[in-house]
Amino acid sequence: MSTTTIEAVHRSVTVDVTPEQAFDVFVNHIADWWPLETHSQSAMQENSRPDTLVFEARAGGEVYEQRGEERHHWGFVTVWEPPHRFVLDWKVNQDWAAPTEVEITFTPEGGGTRVDLEHRGWERLTEGAPEFRASYNDGWVPVLDRFGQAANA
Repeated sequence: MSTTTIEAVHRSVTVDVTPEQAFDVFVNHIADWWPLETHSQSAMQENSRPDTLVFEARAGGEVYEQRGEERHHWGFVTVWEPPHRFVLDWKVNQDWAAPTEVEITFTPEGGGTRVDLEHRGWERLTEGAPEFRASYNDGWVPVLDRFGQAANA
């Protein structure tokens, strides 16, 4: 664990739907839009696509990918405030003792919704924090792009 604070990753996208609709697409339809072919543990470790991605929509719920009988855990819901925000303990490596934190908020803006993502807590990682942060800084862009396309469809 580093004693140096590492800047959080900030990303946002604006969609042409209400916060309730945006929240619903993000959480309840995540398997339909998440780029599992490139942004999953199966893709990184086995060069394959998982069967599905599950977001258990409740405080204490899990986010995980499923491939056959194999389950890869991504995170746990620590804050659940639909349709305004949720926070996840997010596993960026194999060390659950040091999860990062992802907060996603849904704010009315004009006739749509601004969805803001903050990925923080990089200093909790025992090693590789700058590299993981750089990877997620770039990696969240296509994820939110795909979400935006799905929400606006």
